[in-house]
Amino acid sequence: MQLDVRNLSYSYGKNKVLHEVSVEGMTSGQVVAVIGPNAAGKSTMFRCIAGLLKCGGDVRIDGVPTSEIPRHVLSQRVAFMPQDNLANARMTVFEAVLLSLQVNASWRVSDNDLQRVQLTLAGLGIDHLALRYLNELSGGQRQMISVAQALVRQPEVIILDEPTNNLDLQRQLELLDLVREAAAQRNLLSILALHDLNLAARVADQVVLLHEGRVHAYGTPREVISQEMLASIFGVHAELHESPDGDPHISLVRSVRAHEWRL
Repeated sequence: MQLDVRNLSYSYGKNKVLHEVSVEGMTSGQVVAVIGPNAAGKSTMFRCIAGLLKCGGDVRIDGVPTSEIPRHVLSQRVAFMPQDNLANARMTVFEAVLLSLQVNASWRVSDNDLQRVQLTLAGLGIDHLALRYLNELSGGQRQMISVAQALVRQPEVIILDEPTNNLDLQRQLELLDLVREAAAQRNLLSILALHDLNLAARVADQVVLLHEGRVHAYGTPREVISQEMLASIFGVHAELHESPDGDPHISLVRSVRAHEWRL
């Protein structure tokens, strides 16, 4: 499966937030990290890819525009996990994950549906939360439930918007290792927004750098992450080192505006 994003444009009223965004050649088995400063357009881009916003340009799966794919079919093939998407409903974790399967059509629950939920929760190490209510969970636990809601549908593409928010360091690493494993074992295309560039370099095959609603760079972590980019786009001076795996590792030094501050 190949996903191509071509010339996406989108505006909120008169405010244009995406400017002809193109990212082509994303394929099954890959992890693609989308990075960029706040308000770069990452969440809007994700909603356009998932078919939730009507935008200019197009998104194609194996050459077929997603606008020509029936909505219920597209929702099976592309699972999108937005930020803070769990309501404080009086619903258990198991029920919430099971409910996410029902976007696929029938409201009948099969034994296979129940087993899929159980296996997904166990795979994420959160099966002990199955009978807890959503409004009883911490922010990190709710984040993991959101990931479970996306994975249980067994899509071809999974889009995760800031999946490591609210997670402690151990859970961040475990979740990203699971994303890599899911991409490899399920032949899944995983697209995720990350603020931590070291995590992005560690997990991603390809990195998309968005800046002011435009694709500033697209390539491997080594091709995209540089001292010059960090200074010009993120406004920080940093040192780059090579990790044991050969990925770039960033050591932050100071803001490029540090000399402007006066206390």
